[in-house]
Amino acid sequence: GSSGSEDEARPGTAAAAAAEAKREERLRKFRELHMKRNEARKLNHQEVVEEDKRLKLPANWEAKKARLEWELKVEEKKKECAARGEDYERVKLLEISAEDAERWERKKKRKNPDLGFSDYAAAQLRQYQRLTRQIKPDLEQYEKLKEQYGEALYPTSDSLLHGTHVPSKEGVDRMVADLEKQIEKREKYSRRRPYNDDADIDYINERNAKFNKKAERFYGKYTAEIKQNLERGTAV
Repeated sequence: GSSGSEDEARPGTAAAAAAEAKREERLRKFRELHMKRNEARKLNHQEVVEEDKRLKLPANWEAKKARLEWELKVEEKKKECAARGEDYERVKLLEISAEDAERWERKKKRKNPDLGFSDYAAAQLRQYQRLTRQIKPDLEQYEKLKEQYGEALYPTSDSLLHGTHVPSKEGVDRMVADLEKQIEKREKYSRRRPYNDDADIDYINERNAKFNKKAERFYGKYTAEIKQNLERGTAV
């Protein structure tokens, strides 16, 4: 009788053990998921903080950072050369390849090399330097004016010269030719796009048309299906 009761108890004990093991497995998986969720939340928070930092940085921060890193490397290289008793400039020249040296030499020979856009002040200065180099002073006319006006040719804060100078016809012609050249050059870069009569009119003025083109360029792929549904009349 006792052996029969033990046989009946064993299946129940085995079932309870299996249930307990299953419960432990579920708890283990739940703890793993909980840890993964916390880790994902932490990483997501870190990414949000980093993105917020990036958005608050200046527009040219990456270029400045690269420049600072390069300057630090140069300083470290100079210290290493000084510790070894070597001349940094000589070591630097030995590390430069022939192709880089030729390219830098060609760039040096340029009077006004285009280093790329950094800001509007630098672009304006570059244009000013380019325009002033095109000016060819008339030394003969300058000598005549110097003889005619003497010290009055060099005005001071007390000089009253308003309305006394009349430009020559040649000077006016040069200025007009230069302005026409600048206008022609600008038109090459900002030419008006041809108007398409068959295109849909979805704007109220030219400014709104430009805005719609920009919006279509950035968001058109996301709104294509909505537009098609609106045209078919099947939009919900």
